[in-house]
Amino acid sequence: MGQSSSTAAISSRREINHSHRSKPKSTALISPMLHIEDNEDYQGIIDGCDPDYISELPDECLACIFQSLSSGDRKRCSLVCSRWLRIEGQSRHRLSLNAQADLIPLIPSLFSRFDAVTKLALKCDRRSTSITDDALVLISDKCRNLTRLKLRACRELTDTGMETFAKNCKGLKKLSCGSCTFGAKGMNAVLENCSNLEELSVKRLRGITDVASAEPIGPGVAASSLKTICLKELYNGQCFGPLIIGAKNLRTLKLYRCSGDWDKLLEAVTDHVTSLVEIHLERLQVSDQGLVAISNCLDLEILHLVKTPECTNIGLLSLSERCKLLRKLHIDGWKANRIGDDGLVAVAKNCPNLQELVLIGVNPTKCSLESLATNCKNLERLALCGSDTVGDPEISCIAAKCVALKKLCIKSCPVSDQGLEAIAGGCPSLVKVKLKKCRGVTSDGAEWLRANRESLAVNLDNGEPEHPDASASDGGAQDNGAADIPPPPMPSQMAAAAAAAVAAPSIASGSTNRSSSMKWKLGLLSGRNLVACTLRRWSSGNSNGRGS
Repeated sequence: MGQSSSTAAISSRREINHSHRSKPKSTALISPMLHIEDNEDYQGIIDGCDPDYISELPDECLACIFQSLSSGDRKRCSLVCSRWLRIEGQSRHRLSLNAQADLIPLIPSLFSRFDAVTKLALKCDRRSTSITDDALVLISDKCRNLTRLKLRACRELTDTGMETFAKNCKGLKKLSCGSCTFGAKGMNAVLENCSNLEELSVKRLRGITDVASAEPIGPGVAASSLKTICLKELYNGQCFGPLIIGAKNLRTLKLYRCSGDWDKLLEAVTDHVTSLVEIHLERLQVSDQGLVAISNCLDLEILHLVKTPECTNIGLLSLSERCKLLRKLHIDGWKANRIGDDGLVAVAKNCPNLQELVLIGVNPTKCSLESLATNCKNLERLALCGSDTVGDPEISCIAAKCVALKKLCIKSCPVSDQGLEAIAGGCPSLVKVKLKKCRGVTSDGAEWLRANRESLAVNLDNGEPEHPDASASDGGAQDNGAADIPPPPMPSQMAAAAAAAVAAPSIASGSTNRSSSMKWKLGLLSGRNLVACTLRRWSSGNSNGRGS
């Protein structure tokens, strides 16, 4: 003890002498960290250091800062002290959990800390045993303010558990379930209790095996609130017919790889629901009869026809004559050659508001492309993939006519460097070009295009070594509008974080514990630095805003 005191005194004198000789530096001063139990109230002035202004922030302000951090940064901040642990837990609204059977004993402690969760994802590995009804009921009892629920591979859940959950969480707005085994009764329980449900997504629901004898699904009290319905890979998807027909305010309908003939059901749907704005049909048994039915949706703006080989120019013509507000059209013709120039010319003449056109496995010629460029003045995004008829003359036509075009994607088309020369002198609004698997296009041609049009981002993928272009890394004309958010910590990680934050080791003077003590200090400093940096960014942004 005496030796430590004398050492500290000598160090203090050296620091004082050094401060007189050295010039002051404009660096941010970080207060030294105390033991976790002593750091609860953040002493204002410690050992002559500047005040710790972060400690004076209200809980609401800290919570707002935490919400702007990534999941990993939030976990580091929760280790700073018990106050930050509490605020971080109370301000977390989104949680993703590994929904294995051993989750149930952790549920009370988890949702005692994260008591403000409104968006919950329960995902189980396919090879593991998932949570049962007891766990779902316990979660619903702890999270009665839940608005979004995602279930993945929770195969042990039954109709009984879903019914109790629906009664406890009546404010649910979005339900997404995939590879679950509950059936029509569980789904109907949600629709009959959750009057605010706006979005329903169902994929591979195993609980309904026989379409003929299955209980009809919907519409329930959610009929007036539902805005989006998405059905994927359902052998029994037509059991949802009453729900789709009864959803009077439905705006988006997505049907992917669902068995059965959908023409008649689409006729029944569009007879009752005319508010549809967006329709996706992929690998579905639908023909021109279904497209004629869709033409009753006069407000339709987005249409995806992906691998529906029975749809032809005739159906597309009928649809375009009535759906004149169409903005986005995606067609994957599956090399069937049932949709071509005739259908595309009809779209060009009848849909002047078209902004995005994606053609895959369709063979347009210069005739239809010129008509599209001439009539659709707002065409901004164009993708041509796997088209045998799109060569240099067609690209030259696009370059000369598409004045508003901003993004162009060409994949597996017989285009050469000559087509790139046309692009260099045309499309004045073009900002990005993506070329993939076009054998006639060389790296030299792409480099020439970059050199002659420096503002244009050119992304070439033809199997040859190519200069990286970070600005052209998106997926062409496809627009998903979703950003990935890092998943919140798993139960074991949160338990470890909580234990570490509540029972921090004291900083020992022995050489054995110096390493762990330093790591603990650095962890606390990391969390506090994150908040300090965020505050500085906000302060700088606000001052810039006032100056302007």
